[in-house]
Amino acid sequence: MTEARYKRVLLKLSGESLAGEARFGIDPDRLRIVAGEIRDVVGLGVGVGIVIGGGNIFRGFQANADGMDRVTADHMGMLATVINALALQDTLERAGILTRVLSAIKMDQVAEPYIRRRAVRHLEKGRVVILAAGTGNPYFTTDTAAVLRGIEIGAEVIVKGTQVDGVYDADPKKHPAASRFQRLSYLDVLNRGLKVMDSTAISLCMDNRLPIVVFNVGVPGNFLRVVKGEKVGTIVEE
Repeated sequence: MTEARYKRVLLKLSGESLAGEARFGIDPDRLRIVAGEIRDVVGLGVGVGIVIGGGNIFRGFQANADGMDRVTADHMGMLATVINALALQDTLERAGILTRVLSAIKMDQVAEPYIRRRAVRHLEKGRVVILAAGTGNPYFTTDTAAVLRGIEIGAEVIVKGTQVDGVYDADPKKHPAASRFQRLSYLDVLNRGLKVMDSTAISLCMDNRLPIVVFNVGVPGNFLRVVKGEKVGTIVEE
């Protein structure tokens, strides 16, 4: 079996990646596919932390645009990520993978509180750590939460699973002639306004020299290929 290039990774998943074709709610078949991809990576001895968005259940920025208080909307979005985290935990554990859900919002009856040392210890014991509720603060996206948690747990790379096979110069779903980038710098992303992650997340990665790999999570084996260091998707680095 090929050795992993990275020993510890932070996987960022959108909430929509769990919804499947329905684009809303949680698709059990999609969950099982994602869990299988994670199981294969864990099988290489890689420590895996996961941050999941909540857009398949509730989109805070959209509610805010419709007149809801931004702080309230963001807190509702954080709770949606906890629902996704619990769903993924259940599916992973039924696949034989030990997990822990750590929440940035205190809810002791369903998840452990997020404590950095505790998260790292779980990883050292071979458990998948699912980091829920974003940063626990409004006005911060789950992209920023993923980078922050990645830095805190000592991840070597942020692996962002999307529904396209990398970063393009235009939306490939709307522009079939759009070109895919194989490699970008952090400044390229910021200066071009590319939709990789929000500017706060990109700046955090740049300041801490933490690379980002953007890939299509819907292609079987892609997550494993990224962890092995194969050329998959787009890499953003120094």
